[in-house]
Amino acid sequence: MRRAILTLCVLGAVGFAGWQGLTHPKTPLPDHWNPLTPLNVAAPVTPFTGMKLRGALTDGALCATVTAPAAQLTQLEDRVVSDQCGIVDRVSLSAVGDSQITPVETRCQIALRMAMWEVHSLQPAALAHLGEPLSRIDHMSSYSCRPIRTTGGKGQRMSTHSTADAIDIAGFVTQSGRRITLLEGWSGTPDEAAFLRAARDGACDWFRTVLGPEYNRLHADHFHLQNVGWGTCR
Repeated sequence: MRRAILTLCVLGAVGFAGWQGLTHPKTPLPDHWNPLTPLNVAAPVTPFTGMKLRGALTDGALCATVTAPAAQLTQLEDRVVSDQCGIVDRVSLSAVGDSQITPVETRCQIALRMAMWEVHSLQPAALAHLGEPLSRIDHMSSYSCRPIRTTGGKGQRMSTHSTADAIDIAGFVTQSGRRITLLEGWSGTPDEAAFLRAARDGACDWFRTVLGPEYNRLHADHFHLQNVGWGTCR
């Protein structure tokens, strides 16, 4: 509610001063408070961050431009396999923020969401609960041309992995080399359990669907993070 009120106040001020002032080279408004400037992953979060993120997610070229300073990624040609499988806005991702990742082919949209999660949620949670920053994020996969998995076997529709609109995260490694996995850490030491829950809650701020150990037994060992969905956070 406070963010919504603040947004309205800023928009009101913009309307009074005129939109031209926002594009002036000497505008006093910081870029992260300026609704007309592109997303900066490293900038503080403001009421305009979500709007800028949505804009970048709908434009493959802009997505790559804003993600590149906060990640190690290589743009690749789209992978077209079938009507159900393939990767649009395809990239190879090997790091986000200060965290290394085993190179993974995914959509730029996943890479951008990963970068926002690492910078604004994971690293603060690691410092708060583990006392040190992260150095690596361990994943299982992103792209996989297959149906969804259910506790009863294969589902009737294709998984979001079939278009690389999801990534599965298995654990994390801290700067000192400490490894925290979902399988052992979710019910592990108090600091590990607190960190993993903070990581899950933070992911819900940046991804459209987040499924973890509290969802079902199939997710006992990983977070399933989606670029698409209706805001499920479990």
